[in-house]
Amino acid sequence: MSEQGGRVGRVERTTRESSIVVEIDLDGTGRTEIATGVPFFDHMLTAFGQHGAFDLTVRATGDVEIEAHHTVEDTAIVLGQALGKALGDKRGIRRFGQCSIPMDETLAEAVVDVSGRPYCVHSGEPDVMIGYVVVGHDSAPYGTVLNRHVFETLASHARIALHVRVHYGRDPHHITEAEYKAVARALRAAVERDPRISGIPSTKGAL
Repeated sequence: MSEQGGRVGRVERTTRESSIVVEIDLDGTGRTEIATGVPFFDHMLTAFGQHGAFDLTVRATGDVEIEAHHTVEDTAIVLGQALGKALGDKRGIRRFGQCSIPMDETLAEAVVDVSGRPYCVHSGEPDVMIGYVVVGHDSAPYGTVLNRHVFETLASHARIALHVRVHYGRDPHHITEAEYKAVARALRAAVERDPRISGIPSTKGAL
């Protein structure tokens, strides 16, 4: 991973259910190395890194023979912690970011405030997402009901306010991918350095 800018966060977490290592460089170029044992989640995290222009390494092993839930949740915890660590005191960032992503018939939007106050609002997914499961050939499945859980967990552990809304969509794959890409692009804008700001972008003096 590049050390350019010094905004790198690395976190390891091991439980009886999973072992996770995440490293993120906020000033990267979108280079990713992702292996979670859940191929569709790997696909989403690769999109997250590339569209956020983050250099992102994720190595996770977990009890995917039961289901993907524990591995996906724990990875979101560690990704949020690594993001928060990379942000440091948040000096000189733009703080706010917003992005709408179309993917064929789908339109998803994400809005971010790197506020230090964790909050997540996730809305608009059609009911089909509750029971839909993405399954590759002989691989651990990803239930799209996990989408909200991922974003809530990421927001909580990165200590950001994150709003994700699906305006419309039909294909669960497209909806999920548009959401991940929108969150990545909104975060990219929010954590970007603002050349006009040298201090912390808050009237409180801290975020």
